[in-house]
Amino acid sequence: MSTGERIRVVIQGEFLISAEPTDVLTTVLGSCVAAFLRDPMAGIGGLNHFLLPGGDASDRTAMKYGLNAMELLINGLIRAGAKRERLEAKLFGGARMVPGLTDIGEANGQFAQSFLQREQIRYLGGSLGGDQGRKIRVWPVSGQVQQMRLPVAEIKEDYRKPAPRSDIVLF
Repeated sequence: MSTGERIRVVIQGEFLISAEPTDVLTTVLGSCVAAFLRDPMAGIGGLNHFLLPGGDASDRTAMKYGLNAMELLINGLIRAGAKRERLEAKLFGGARMVPGLTDIGEANGQFAQSFLQREQIRYLGGSLGGDQGRKIRVWPVSGQVQQMRLPVAEIKEDYRKPAPRSDIVLF
């Protein structure tokens, strides 16, 4: 039976924006971070997925960097009709995937939280850190988020595989 939902996959270094009530944006995260931003009054939201904090001045369009990913997502939402002062955010990912190495997941999460604070975007929470991956699904119009924790071996699973309906629903 079809739920009528349209699954749209956000892979590393990408972002998607939607104002369609049937759209579900999904991604799989390890140490990467995904930011879900939306304007609840305009009924529009978007999701990005970045690999590294900060940015690279020599490559201002590199979506792998958090700074560029956040700026492009915000600008895309505004172009689509969102108002910057109404944006709210939820953050996900930033796990420590390999013990003993630099914790890039923590750095990604700290960058994203600092960015939201600096840009005065309301942070509603989310799920950052830990040592497991996550599959998230977001409904950009309603703001609902669904998360499923993943063992490291399952991080590379098929993004299009529907999450079971028994997952925890956040917010």
